[in-house]
Amino acid sequence: MSFITAIQERYTTKKYDASKKIEENTLDQLKEIVRLSPSSINSQPWKFTFVSDEKTKNELAKASFFNDTKVINCDTLVVFSRIDSIAAFEEQIQATLPEGAVGYYNQFIKPLPEAEIKAWFDKQVYLALGVFLSACAAMNIDSTPMEGIEPEKYDAILQSEKHHALVAVAIGYRDVEDANQPQIKPKSRRAKQDVITTI
Repeated sequence: MSFITAIQERYTTKKYDASKKIEENTLDQLKEIVRLSPSSINSQPWKFTFVSDEKTKNELAKASFFNDTKVINCDTLVVFSRIDSIAAFEEQIQATLPEGAVGYYNQFIKPLPEAEIKAWFDKQVYLALGVFLSACAAMNIDSTPMEGIEPEKYDAILQSEKHHALVAVAIGYRDVEDANQPQIKPKSRRAKQDVITTI
């Protein structure tokens, strides 16, 4: 399948078939793909938690508002988190990035208020989210990105002390009766001329 076809056919899955499982090799590929995601100055201020354990998924479902059944029935829930300590992030980039990248951070990002620095972290995580959703589409894996979660409860359940949950993605395979499938509910997007300018 071409990439354009994969994107045309992907949709936000509303109902999963809990009996269908993702192969371990496929999950390993997704882990490597998301690890390779781009970020500004290669900052990588993130953590990705793949949750397949049923007990943990059930706990997270209780902190997922109206997304609870998706969390329970999907094969794996992937939690996208950003690093929560600016000091820890600065230690990380000092140890892993070249001098020029650290210099950029020190000059342009570090002087910002804490909330803006963390917002910059968040943007990097969302870059990875886009890569991940595209990879799922290309690999014929159904997905549901969800901001409808309670981040603090997610952090507590996952015992995440250094990172803060931003968004979760349910992945697996759709139920044949999922009413949100494009052949039942056609994909709706604004017209190309309304969103794209060519100069």
